Order: sequence, then structure tokens, then C-alpha cells
Amino acid sequence: MVSTIELNKRQEQILQIVKENGPITGEHIAEQLNLTRATLRPDLAILTMSGFLEARPRVGYFYTGKTGNQLLADKLKKLQVKDFQSIPVVINENVSVYDAICTMFLEDVGTLFVVDRDAVLVGVLSRKDLLRASIGQQELASIPVHIIMTRMPNIAVCRRDDYVMDIAKFLIEKQIDALPVIKDTDKGFEVIGRFTKTNMTKILVSLSENEII
Repeated sequence: MVSTIELNKRQEQILQIVKENGPITGEHIAEQLNLTRATLRPDLAILTMSGFLEARPRVGYFYTGKTGNQLLADKLKKLQVKDFQSIPVVINENVSVYDAICTMFLEDVGTLFVVDRDAVLVGVLSRKDLLRASIGQQELASIPVHIIMTRMPNIAVCRRDDYVMDIAKFLIEKQIDALPVIKDTDKGFEVIGRFTKTNMTKILVSLSENEII
């Protein structure tokens, strides 16, 4: 279970003051806590960036009324693929199945993206595809991957500006491990990244540890 945002004692006190007296200026909050405005500035910045408070010039601070869980959900909805995508592992369509297996093992990935001589996406290879091809096959070094790969247009893709929650739902719905992040070109899709279930897990861990604001 992902933890909610944890506040220190002074931040909890600030929230309580704003709840009871908002809108209230930073100076008035500092007076109630017998502290200087400079001392409170980091706490007010954290509470504002985290979404607990809203600040309006010449008016003061307001309490948003949102819980830690609501703020966490709000953050997730705003995150985009471009900020968390990984480097793609790409192979040519004429590479042998044997070489593809070696590449997958050495790069420690579960999906390879296959491109043609123009570097345009033409296929995807999963662990299942390579395992299926390996069973009963003795000449893996002579079989090109374009024989066994999943081909366009039967390939799901995503783009840099897509929201990670939409992509995460798609990965679960389709029961796939990774999507190529693509850029549209005159020739077709250029692979510029990958977004995987592992990327999503890392995002959740970072959120739980308050590393993403």
C-alpha cells in the first residue's frame, strides 16, 4: 500500500492555523507560532507544492481541504510519460532469433522493439515470442526476428505527452509488460523510449517516499 504524504509537527500546526483562520498571511502564521517568516518559508513552500495549501498574492494562505490520499491521486493523474520513460532496446528486423535472445538477456529487458532499415517501428518481440520460437527449433541463428515478431499495425504505442495513469491502465488491461514511446515521422513511428510496468512501480515508490512533488 502506498503511504500518504507525511508532515512534521510544525507543518501540522501550520495546517491547523490555516484551517481555523484562513485566508491568513505568512506573517500572521509566524506570529502565532512565535517564529520568524524566514523560518516558516520552507514549510509553507512544501505545504503549497504538495497541495495542502493554496497561496494567493496579497491575500494569504487557504486550506484546500484535500487529504494525503487525494493529493497522491492528483499527482498521479498529472504525471506524463516523458518524465519517466526509459531508454528503448531496439533491434533490426533481420537480426536472428538467437541474437535477439542474447540481446534481451544482456540488456535485462522483457521487450525488444524491432525497426527496419529506416529506423521505423515494424514489430515488437516479447519473452513469450522468443520462448515460443525456441521450443523445438534448432536453427535459431538462421531465423530472422521478423518471422516471429508481432507486426504493425497490431502494436500498441504511447507518446511522450500521454498520462502515465492512462498507460498503466492499458498495460494492465492488455496484459503486456511494455509499450514503445514513439514520435511520428513522415516514414512512420520512430522509437524514442519505452514505458513499462517497472517504470510505473518506480513512480509509485517515489511518490510514497515524497520524491515527486
